[in-house]
Amino acid sequence: MSSTPFEINKGVHSLRRGRYSAPDQIYHVTTATLWRKKLFTQFDAARAVIASMRRETEAHRCETLCFMLMPDHLHWLMQVTDRSSLAACVNNVKSHSARRINALRGASGRVWQKGFYDRALRSDEDVAAVARYIVANPLRAGIVDSVREYPFWDAVWI
Repeated sequence: MSSTPFEINKGVHSLRRGRYSAPDQIYHVTTATLWRKKLFTQFDAARAVIASMRRETEAHRCETLCFMLMPDHLHWLMQVTDRSSLAACVNNVKSHSARRINALRGASGRVWQKGFYDRALRSDEDVAAVARYIVANPLRAGIVDSVREYPFWDAVWI
């Protein structure tokens, strides 16, 4: 059964309801490609997303602690600075990477689904556990037998 545009938009709006971005807060963000298309099996497309996250860090809008770029979605453990907001950082990464991916493919249009999911971490104890969860995604998905075999991830602790 497919969703109507109203149902899709209602879902996106409900993601924004109550969202608050606090400086220095650590968030686990998850966002997916449009229609869960497996764009990030292509090296150049994956590198475009990684470069876009690096761009946000270099601009001091956020600090990337860990990420795992799966074939059709991104897990990003990041800390927002006082120069930006959670929504701005995520939207900048999605917008910048979409332009680069479209240029690589000679295409136009949306690359990412609207919206994103986020979870604010409550304590430093949560950070290591969430990072392990993020890094283990390709193992749980059966894509690789060892994280060392998967190229599109990083963590500040490694």
